[in-house]
Amino acid sequence: MELAPASPTPASPRPAPASPHANGWLQRRTGGDWLYLLALIGGAMLACLNYRTTLDGYDLAILILHVPILTAIGWYWRPFRLLILLVTVLALASINLYQGDLARAEKLFLLKYLLSSQTAISWMSALFFIATGAYWLGLLARSDFAERTGSFLTWSAVTMGTTGLFVRWYESYLIGPDIGHIPISNLYEVFVLFSLFTALLYLFYEGRYATRKLGAFVLLVISAAVLFLLWYAFTREAYQIQPLIPALQSYWMKVHVPANFIGYGAFAVAAMVGVAQLLVSRGLLASRLPAPSVLEDVMYKAIAIGFAFFTIATILGALWAAEAWGTYWQWDPKETWALIVWLNYAVWLHMRLTRGLRGTMLAWWAVLGLLVTTFAFVGVNMFLSGLHSYGSL
Repeated sequence: MELAPASPTPASPRPAPASPHANGWLQRRTGGDWLYLLALIGGAMLACLNYRTTLDGYDLAILILHVPILTAIGWYWRPFRLLILLVTVLALASINLYQGDLARAEKLFLLKYLLSSQTAISWMSALFFIATGAYWLGLLARSDFAERTGSFLTWSAVTMGTTGLFVRWYESYLIGPDIGHIPISNLYEVFVLFSLFTALLYLFYEGRYATRKLGAFVLLVISAAVLFLLWYAFTREAYQIQPLIPALQSYWMKVHVPANFIGYGAFAVAAMVGVAQLLVSRGLLASRLPAPSVLEDVMYKAIAIGFAFFTIATILGALWAAEAWGTYWQWDPKETWALIVWLNYAVWLHMRLTRGLRGTMLAWWAVLGLLVTTFAFVGVNMFLSGLHSYGSL
């Protein structure tokens, strides 16, 4: 009988190539990542020890929560680490120069011309204006050097503005322990916050997409905000630190307002990218700007981020209202327009994700959406009255 040939022994399977995610997210952290985390933990501990008399339980919770948040941002976006370092050094230098005496702001050179809150915010304003010009020069003259200068100036403006807000926070406590509060309570302060968040979101996308071409557009809306900021500051003396009115003496303000202005900043970035897309669709600057697919992707992601944070802010605002006024919703003009803003971007995202809408229609929608958002932000305060009238012009 003829034997059947033996079946070949199956070869041992070769190991699959290692996935870049195979070792886990934490295992891929570098020494610099862990050093950054330790620095944040150390900074939070020092803040708790040095300012424990002015921090209540909610302040401590927010401070501790910022450690993982800033860690995640710094691990994902490494340039953010340098910003944190510079702001920390400059703010601590300012605090050390004050030595507990607010009057030193007019006596010491560094405080008077660089590191007091008002001076730092003035530097922020000037740097944003110059950065806008540099970005436009780079775009029109195809100058990479000018664009890199614009990016550097924008980072510098964010550094000075953020330092200014932290120093202003400290200065409010120098005026009096009962006066001290986080500097996000009036139009002057929140316009600084809006400028900073808008710039940071733009800088993230600038690095993410490796293009500085959109800086000329996004910096325009930031410069417009700074112009309003300067007008408002010096015609109403809004740069002076004032006590919080009773309606704002709440821990909810510390989470509601920042979340709101991340949303506003993201919507502003999306609108200005929409302007760039409309120009490209008409053949204007098309050779100087990123491809339409890139513009559309940036616009979509900015609105998605803005919508997420605006949703969180709206929920937090409702909880704040329930605590302050005993009801979650009263159809106050500010609340009504916030709902209009939310619905506008909810429908925008719905049309893009489920209906496949693309192109100039979405770009126009993003631009008009910023006008709706601006009215909800400023116009309601100017032309309507209600429970939020404490923010009026």
